Amino acid sequence: MKTEYLPDFVTFLMHPAAYAPQPATVKLVQTHISYVFITDAFVYKFKKPVDFGFLDFTTLDKRRYFCEQELLLNRRLCPSIYLDLVALTKSDDTFSLTGPIQADRGQVVEYGIKMKRMPEEQMMANVIKSGRLIPEMIDAICDKLVPFYATADNGPKIQEFGRPEAVSVNIFENFSQTEAFIDSLSLNKSQFERIKNFSTAFLKKAELFAARISSGRIRDCHGDLYSANICLADQVYIFDCIEFNERFRYCDVASDIAFLAMDLDYHGLSGLSDRFVARFIEKSGDPGLATMLNFYKCYRAYVRGKINLFTVNAAEVDEKTKHHCQEMAGKYFQLADRYACQ
Repeated sequence: MKTEYLPDFVTFLMHPAAYAPQPATVKLVQTHISYVFITDAFVYKFKKPVDFGFLDFTTLDKRRYFCEQELLLNRRLCPSIYLDLVALTKSDDTFSLTGPIQADRGQVVEYGIKMKRMPEEQMMANVIKSGRLIPEMIDAICDKLVPFYATADNGPKIQEFGRPEAVSVNIFENFSQTEAFIDSLSLNKSQFERIKNFSTAFLKKAELFAARISSGRIRDCHGDLYSANICLADQVYIFDCIEFNERFRYCDVASDIAFLAMDLDYHGLSGLSDRFVARFIEKSGDPGLATMLNFYKCYRAYVRGKINLFTVNAAEVDEKTKHHCQEMAGKYFQLADRYACQ
């Protein structure tokens, strides 16, 4: 991390004295849209004032609103983890981290959310890295998701997002946002064109999209369902859903399921990926999901490639992280290309 690019409030929150009770350590983790501060028992997340088109956190009011949405939406699957909205105030050049009801202690400069810290070693990404992911864990994830989707909202407004015209907005936004990176270290022109042509052709299969809508499979989903957002501890915790843009969350259940299935493929766990999909189809009574799976796997792999490219091009990110994200972006685009060619 390059501290010269960090805002003053971030530097303040990197010190244990900023918190009550004071933790022994504070670790800062950055994404392209957030600063995440990990303390002994809690995690604090603040949104960066960025505008990527598909999200806009450029004003304090917007950041507060989306913090509130993040709490509300994530409590659907993870009520015990998402604790509170917090305010960072400033008075006489001194920062203070408070609950929002105490914001009169100074001018509010940022809002964030406070979460209970989950055990790092049980994060699904770490379980995968250490070779501890077993079929029973996949089954538990599936069994957590089936009732979630069965009861998720699916009103007329949400169903509109299952139409190919709506899905194409997300698909082609990806292509427009990555055109500048063609022939970079991560994405070549042939890959780009194959993936785009495959996606364009699939979007013309109107009858498949209509069948998904008529069978009630367009829901208020999670939107970011992969191993980085799952913890396999005393129970399955699925967190960090998309709060910043409804069109990424209002989608075919197949799109969510394809994301985690793609993620397992990415990590060389295609057998567990197939098991996850098969069990979900069986438990949810959704055989039609299989018709959409490859299309949405391709889309999700491309999204992950794009997000890693955004991180590569963030000024505040250190060179080691940039190099790692560059490599990951390339692997995700290769995977998307593989799906496009199947």
